Amino acid sequence: MSMDAQSVASQLNSSGLLRTQGLIGGKWSDAYDGKTIKVYNPATGESIVDVACMGGRETNDAISAAYDAYGSWSKTTAAERSKFLRKWYDLLMVHKEELAQLITLEQGKPLKESVGEINYGAGFIEFAAEEAKRIYGDIIPAPLSDRRLFVLKQPVGVVGAITPWNFPLAMITRKVGPALACGCTVVIKPSELTPLTALAAAELSIQAGIPPGVVNVVMGNAPDIGDALLASPQVRKITFTGSTAVGKKLMAGSAETVKKVSLELGGNAPCIVFDDADLDVAVKGTLAAKFRNSGQTCVCANRIIVQEGIYEKFANALRDTVQNMKVGDGFSEGVAQGPLINEAAVKKVESLIHDATSKGAKVILGGKRHSLGFTFYEPTVISDVNSDMRISREEAFGPVAPLLRFKTEEDAIRIANDTNAGLGSYIFTNSIQRSWRVAEALEYGLVGVNEGVISTEVAPFGGFKQSGLGREGSKYGMDEYLEIKYVCLGNMHKA
Repeated sequence: MSMDAQSVASQLNSSGLLRTQGLIGGKWSDAYDGKTIKVYNPATGESIVDVACMGGRETNDAISAAYDAYGSWSKTTAAERSKFLRKWYDLLMVHKEELAQLITLEQGKPLKESVGEINYGAGFIEFAAEEAKRIYGDIIPAPLSDRRLFVLKQPVGVVGAITPWNFPLAMITRKVGPALACGCTVVIKPSELTPLTALAAAELSIQAGIPPGVVNVVMGNAPDIGDALLASPQVRKITFTGSTAVGKKLMAGSAETVKKVSLELGGNAPCIVFDDADLDVAVKGTLAAKFRNSGQTCVCANRIIVQEGIYEKFANALRDTVQNMKVGDGFSEGVAQGPLINEAAVKKVESLIHDATSKGAKVILGGKRHSLGFTFYEPTVISDVNSDMRISREEAFGPVAPLLRFKTEEDAIRIANDTNAGLGSYIFTNSIQRSWRVAEALEYGLVGVNEGVISTEVAPFGGFKQSGLGREGSKYGMDEYLEIKYVCLGNMHKA
């Protein structure tokens, strides 16, 4: 391991935050068969540490632990749950620097972005702590005078939370915060590529006093873990962030036991730049929406759709800005873009660019592997892209900005909506009327107007069409972990 990475790993180990075992019922556990998997630093290709490679047996025990803990956790008061979550939030913030280093170490994003993720991710825990005390029911006026009708909101039960590698803290806290606030217990299955952040967060949940079995973590053999979560009747909800293909399998697998499901799946975000946009605002916003986390976000601008009157000027301005981005190890000063997560990610980007250029697209910046080697890829801008190219149909999940032309507002809306996805979208215009019209016409769960980074814990996050079901964050995200119970109380006139 390189000296920087080695010293970071050593410091994390001495702080007690570098965990390599799963967490089942409040106890750290190796895989029952002793198997391990390596976690790699994508910036160097070197192994950081070996972690337990768990499967179905460990998952079933974690489910049992969560089910046993649910009986008492669901009966704690909202105020008590709020205090536990607040303490967890406080600990996440106390250890912000170490957790950020851990994200950069195993995921590769620049340290500044990792610090941003800790603030963002911890915000979901803080919000859930506050919202725990605001889960209200209703009294319904009865149609008969001797009856009283009321509605309770109660926790759904044990939750299986399956999370991706691109935001190894925030994708967990966005699910676990509201689940715990509502009185649910959880079995977390983090990505096998980035389990260390999840384990560190779980360690801090223990330190916060959250009771054993309320938070469990298993990682390793993804199909076996997923199958165990789907098969168990004790798991009453699956929440998943990841690809649409895997989401469909989880949705189908949940049918057997009729689990509640929330899915945050793939995107194909349009970023529409109108002739009347402020050029500087549009370039800055597009840059943030496209190149954050090396383009590895589900709300990443996947198609930059530019009106013909501003097309050339915008393309040149974007190219000039992007070529100044510093690429390198996330621990290095001034780095704006780190590596892609693995070799498969690089090959996908290469394949999409090859397809586009073979059909007439032009590379105006980048377009190849970076001279740093490993999984670094040059920040890339390609022009003359059209809707027939794969890069317009598939998520690139890499640092490639494809530029498409359009003539009219109607054309822009048609191009933007011509996809099965419907997660994030962006508009740049100085017309208030146009911003309303287009925002309402876009078939997307999120719309950013003159802004490229719109995710926040206080607003609902989720998609239309094949980008998923349900919402995360905000008061709306709490409902995903609650059941509604109606109670009719009769014979009210009798003693």
